[in-house]
Amino acid sequence: MKPYNKNLKQASHDLRNNMTDAEQLLWSRLRNKQILALHFYRQKPILNYIVDFYCPATNLVIECDGGQHFTEDGLEADHIRDEALAQLGLKVLRFDNGQVMGQIDDVVESIINICNS
Repeated sequence: MKPYNKNLKQASHDLRNNMTDAEQLLWSRLRNKQILALHFYRQKPILNYIVDFYCPATNLVIECDGGQHFTEDGLEADHIRDEALAQLGLKVLRFDNGQVMGQIDDVVESIINICNS
C-alpha cells in the first residue's frame, strides 16, 4: 500500500459520496473485482492527492478528468501530480469524462490491457 494521507480522510469520504456521473459509471465496472479479480479503491488519498481509483496489486491509478483538467493550469497540475505518483512506482491512466460516458467498454478494455502488461 502506498503512503496514505490521514489528513485527507474526510475529503476522500466526501468525494466518494459525491462522485461525478463518469466516476460512478467507471466504478460500476471496477467494483467487486470485476476486472481480472483485482481490487480497486475509489477516492484514495495518496501523498497530498486524492486519486479517483487505485489498484495496489498493479500499482495503477485511474483518473476521470473533467474540463478543468484541460486548461493550462489543469494540465500543469496533472503533470506535477503524475510525476509525484510515478516517483512511488504508480502508473497513471487518464480518461476524460466523455470517454467514460460514451465509450465505457473501450475504457475497460484499456484498463485490462494495462493490468495485463
